[in-house]
Formats: sequence, structure tokens, C-alpha cells
Amino acid sequence: MNLIREGAFITELIFQAELVSHSHERLKDSVEDFDKIAVWSCIQSILISSGNISKILWPMISKYKERGIQLRELLKIDSESILKNRKIRNKFEHYDELLDNFFKDKNNYSYTDLAMNPSLSSSIGESCHRGYNSYNNTLVIHGEILNLNDIVDAVEQLKLNCKSLFT
Repeated sequence: MNLIREGAFITELIFQAELVSHSHERLKDSVEDFDKIAVWSCIQSILISSGNISKILWPMISKYKERGIQLRELLKIDSESILKNRKIRNKFEHYDELLDNFFKDKNNYSYTDLAMNPSLSSSIGESCHRGYNSYNNTLVIHGEILNLNDIVDAVEQLKLNCKSLFT
């Protein structure tokens, strides 16, 4: 990969990492302000930006796979980094499909969405489609849990690795 192309990708990774950092800070403020819309806006921003990082480092299109390998090697990113897994982020992106599948062939359902601190309420259970626990900074979607701290920490380390290339 030539130096200009490499620099462009490194710069984009730093930009996406900064978006994650800013969104994480805003998330903390939004929780303190009890602003549910702002909380979910920040969560989606973290997921989108970390997903963009993932797509750069682990491209799905075969003609770009070598670029991903080269960038991961340059930045010393473990091939099993938490940033690689886009499963929960994809669930947010394809939420309409999850809803269709949930409501298909059901006569009785309990539906709770955008729950705050769902683990504190035993009555929500499996009816919680999306939830955020501000006490441990975890996200739940259809029973799967994503620790946002792990995402933010991995992105911060990536940002440091990127910036070290420019010094």
C-alpha cells in the first residue's frame, strides 16, 4: 500500500475513533441528564463509527481484504479484536427485520424497547428488544450483550496506535 493511501486510511480511522470518543463522552452526560433520546443517539453513533472502523480493518469484499490485513499488521491490531465483530451493530442496522421476525406467528407478546437499565427489572426479561444499562455501560439487544467499555477501550488503543505512526 502506498504512503498516501495508507495515510488516508489512518486519518479516517482516527476520525472514526474521535467520533466514538466524543459520543462516549456525550453518552455519560446524556445519562446524567436523563435524556433518553440523546442516550440512544450516542449509542448509535458509537456503533456506527466502530462499525466503520471494523469495515476498514476487516473488509467483507475480497478485493479489499489485503488492505485490511496490511492495516491490522501496521497498527498491531489482533485479528480477534472486539472491533471485528459487527453482529450487534448489524442488529441495530437491520432492526426492522428483527421486529418482523419477532412479531411473526405470535398471538401473545410482550414488547419493551429502548429500556434504560433493563437488568434492574426482572419483569422485562426476554421482552426487552433494546436496552442500555448505564451502571456498567452495556447494551442489550434481543438477549445479546455488548460491553460498550470494551468497544471504547479498543477504539482508544487503535487511535493511539494510529497517532504513533505520525510522530
